[in-house]
Amino acid sequence: MGSAPSDGFFQPLKEEDPAVVGGYRLAAVLGAGGMGKVYLSYTPGGRPIAVKVIRSEFSEDPEFRRRFQQEVRAAERVQGLYTAPVIDSDTEGDQPWLATAYVPGPSLAHAVARHGALPPRSVLLLTVGVAEALHVIHGAGIVHRDLKPANVLLASDGPRVIDFGIARAADSTALTSTGVSVGTPAFMAPEQASAGTVTPATDVFALGQIAAFAAIGASVFGDGPSHAVLYRIVHEDPDLSALPEELRPVVTRCLSRDPADRPTLTEVIALCHEAAAQPLRQGEDWLPRAVAGSITERLQLPAPAPTPPPQPPTAAPTAAPGYTPTALAAAPTPAAPTHGAPTHGAPTHAAPAQPPYPQPSYPQPSYPQPVYTQPSYPQPGYAQPAYTQAPYPQTPYAQPSHPPAAGRKRTGLIVAGAIAASLVGLVVLGSLLPDGKGGKGGDAKDPGGAGAGASSGAAKRPEPQPVSYQGIDVPQNHQLLFADNPPRPAEEPTGAGVLYGHGDLFYYRDTLFGDERFGTANGKLVLLNNSEKGSLETCRAVTRFTEKIGLDQLTDGSQVCVLSDAGHVALVTYRGRSGAKESSTYIKVDLTIWRNAGDAKKN
Repeated sequence: MGSAPSDGFFQPLKEEDPAVVGGYRLAAVLGAGGMGKVYLSYTPGGRPIAVKVIRSEFSEDPEFRRRFQQEVRAAERVQGLYTAPVIDSDTEGDQPWLATAYVPGPSLAHAVARHGALPPRSVLLLTVGVAEALHVIHGAGIVHRDLKPANVLLASDGPRVIDFGIARAADSTALTSTGVSVGTPAFMAPEQASAGTVTPATDVFALGQIAAFAAIGASVFGDGPSHAVLYRIVHEDPDLSALPEELRPVVTRCLSRDPADRPTLTEVIALCHEAAAQPLRQGEDWLPRAVAGSITERLQLPAPAPTPPPQPPTAAPTAAPGYTPTALAAAPTPAAPTHGAPTHGAPTHAAPAQPPYPQPSYPQPSYPQPVYTQPSYPQPGYAQPAYTQAPYPQTPYAQPSHPPAAGRKRTGLIVAGAIAASLVGLVVLGSLLPDGKGGKGGDAKDPGGAGAGASSGAAKRPEPQPVSYQGIDVPQNHQLLFADNPPRPAEEPTGAGVLYGHGDLFYYRDTLFGDERFGTANGKLVLLNNSEKGSLETCRAVTRFTEKIGLDQLTDGSQVCVLSDAGHVALVTYRGRSGAKESSTYIKVDLTIWRNAGDAKKN
């Protein structure tokens, strides 16, 4: 369960976001991930919670639903000090959801990206806290399987492990069986990367990687395409040259290639205590001051949306004069969500039809309403255009207010007949003209008489000329349209987001889970291999179509063919991404576009 806010902390709800989930009135968007979207809400007593709503693509898979229900029931038994407890759920509704306690703190991934590596003492306290969390999680019969920096939140009194067991629900479903792997490649264990048996020792390996990442600020198996990282995990030793000396004993043992050689979680905690110069005690000072400051920012919670006033029925019943609608006032109040000890067996919430704005039976606590501001980062290398949608031409049509008179109908028929006769005459006259003036012989510009309309089908459409654009910086969650000249990055104007928008090419970065995608919402794309030369002919011939490519599959110089539904063909050359110390996150690409080189897809 993710509750680490994004760079903007609390994003306002949009039109496509629900107002209420399972009786909880939503207050803001905390983030979005590969499996769903996370919202901020409150319990009846005013405690903040994080509500994760599963994507419809997963909820429609019967195998996912079965596993998700099992994992949620198991997760409800996890009540450790270093986990975000599951407090409520609905696994059988139209759209499954899960609610956990809200953790006001950044993820380890976010903290390291913004503030750099943590000092050794903070890393030791982080390691013992995550080890305690894993001990409780394993005690409930769960293997996390996707332990990574994005799933470890940094609270004021120690770390919190989130999303335990959820990865297994997506494993071996119809979605993941098509090639989507469960787990983050850079933090997988060797047996996980080679499709071996996953055990609690798999999480110990990930714990060693997390500790090293926190101390170094980078993965010990390097960066690059996922297959290259996985090869190094299985066959090569980690690079621990920058690891502080006091952390080497625990990290080295956790990263043993053989699961049997890895320490138990109790041994991990003992090794951390042995390495510490002073007794390890979690407290308010366990994090550097800069990281602790970001926790304070996340405590300024927005209030839930105000409850709308009762609305009259859409079709008022016939009644005597003086009738006032009382149906809503007399309607029963929707049941408040249950809390406290989790229930097992039947889902916590049934799925009855709810009114558009259910009225809670409890007063909402009052919170200061923050001013939502869009994060201001400098856009590298271009001026942000203001895109406007060109209006479609509409043919005015005046509906007659009464049937035309008989005389008018007769006049209209005479005029229409005259026009038709004129057209026939023009056609006959054109056929009698000499060659080169509309006859069958054609002219110098139109040999063979194909004409501008190429009615005979013999003329071949000339190949479009390529247009190249160098060094385009595409910020996270921005898109390009190939019809624009030059193509300039923009956000999805409808608010649907680039994943579900209309962009010919987009760069999506999940600020909650750390996933990065390079894809198209308006066609299909193909990642070319080293033996394929990027050209219009190649892009027309390849058929390994997909819609999204993980950024970890791309290296400097990788080429991708994009075939848009609008009929444009583009060759995209990836030139890398922004550095960790830069204020904004973006990728750099070169574009070669052949406009109208293919058939446009008809809607």
